[in-house]
Amino acid sequence: MTIHPGGVVQIVDALSRTQTIRSIVTQWATIGLFGAVGWPWLLKSLGDGGAVARQRLLEATGLPDTALPPLGGWRGDAGLLTLIATHIAEARPQVIVEFGGGTTTLIAARALTQAGSGRLISFDSEERFADETRRMLAEQGLEAEIRAAPLVPSPDGWPGLWYAHGPLPDAIDLLIVDGPPWFIHPQVRGAAASLFDRITPGGTVILDDAARPGERLVARRWRREWPDFDFRFVAGPAGTLVGTRRR
Repeated sequence: MTIHPGGVVQIVDALSRTQTIRSIVTQWATIGLFGAVGWPWLLKSLGDGGAVARQRLLEATGLPDTALPPLGGWRGDAGLLTLIATHIAEARPQVIVEFGGGTTTLIAARALTQAGSGRLISFDSEERFADETRRMLAEQGLEAEIRAAPLVPSPDGWPGLWYAHGPLPDAIDLLIVDGPPWFIHPQVRGAAASLFDRITPGGTVILDDAARPGERLVARRWRREWPDFDFRFVAGPAGTLVGTRRR
């Protein structure tokens, strides 16, 4: 997921329109606390996974090295991207929904092409981010349904903002969660659980940056509220949480 300064302004504006001064102060205090406590995880999560992991990713996808931008930072690391490609190759999901597009969209679209079928719907918070992802895919002859969805107050009591994604398929085989950014709120990605009831038996949710303190709290709540999922942590620069719904 890529974030530009203009995106930060848009996010702050969205928060200020939907919250009271007291709630804004409380939320930013929480962000500051998690930032202070979690900075070692935040720094580690910016890693790219290394040259060997990048080569494994290229071998798994058959993409040329020039197709991949520098990894890490706001983009997914090579380990996460390889995990996505491998999962798609093995599980053959027919419907993938992604929040926080970019390099993950490129890899998922490529893996679906290799698998021979499947639909990918990817969301970003602004049209210009979506356009960047469309261009990245077009350069490799790939396609996906890439949509811009503004951020609005999160559903189901989760803090922060979530995507106003509109209608989605009733059955989702793979849900990829790589946004919104943590600085909205450390647990902002927890709202992805509002779609867990659409995940098919045997279907999967993949949460990026799962080693950070906020995402660890999200994982704890997901485990408590969704006992029909089996969750496991996959080590890496940012860490990944993989949850599979029991059949």
